[in-house]
Amino acid sequence: MVLDQKYASLFKTIFKELSVPIEFETIDLTKYSLKDEGAFNMAITSLQRNGVGLKGVINRSADFRHHNVEFRGNLDIYANVVRCMSYEGIKTHHTGIDLIAIRENTEGEYSCLEHESVSGVVESLKVITREKSIRIAKFAFDYALAHNRKKVTCIHKANIMKLSDGLFKQCCKEVSELYPTIEYEEQIVDNTCQQLVINPQQFDVMVMPNLYGNLVSNLAAGLVGGAGVVPSKSYGSDIAVFEPGARHTWMEMKGMYVANPVAIVLSSA
Repeated sequence: MVLDQKYASLFKTIFKELSVPIEFETIDLTKYSLKDEGAFNMAITSLQRNGVGLKGVINRSADFRHHNVEFRGNLDIYANVVRCMSYEGIKTHHTGIDLIAIRENTEGEYSCLEHESVSGVVESLKVITREKSIRIAKFAFDYALAHNRKKVTCIHKANIMKLSDGLFKQCCKEVSELYPTIEYEEQIVDNTCQQLVINPQQFDVMVMPNLYGNLVSNLAAGLVGGAGVVPSKSYGSDIAVFEPGARHTWMEMKGMYVANPVAIVLSSA
């Protein structure tokens, strides 16, 4: 578990009461422990050794390092799967939502390649590769087959980013031809956001580059009750990590006892 001590104690109690035969190795990653590079490296080593982990959202450190991004990159945890579904007892505008947002987890705008070329001008590089686009597209279609899903929607912005998102869209299209029993469609990301608000029931499995996955999964979480009820799981070739679907630490609410732990509890189920 990569959690603070309070959450770690909670999960140990839950699993013990349910007689779940799991032994936990707990790594406490807080803004204090992250000052020591060893704690972060211990978490990486633990996941490499155990192959599975339960993880909270790591707060960005004072030196502005993005530990969540490093975490996924170092372990090549490339596929994030967020299921947003309507729950009985949670009153929302829409009902009958059950969609899967699959997000490429290791490149795109989250490559963290930025520099100031001249004073006052910052350039940020978006990296999209054929290898990783094919990989996440195949993951999405395999997921759809394994979970009896009927449709995969590729989310992109290829009308503007013709090379980068154009490559991603092309790869999804190529992979779709290998799965004739799965319906395939493409949708521009800004239209997707509107369609989610108007008619979210039209979506089944959605596959998209990194940044769009962040936007779409958080928007979809809001449709079904908020960040506190949406779990997720992320996969590498031989590693699985379970964590909340909306990646926010919500530190401004610390100590107010209003946070909903259901998302991470569902992630562990």
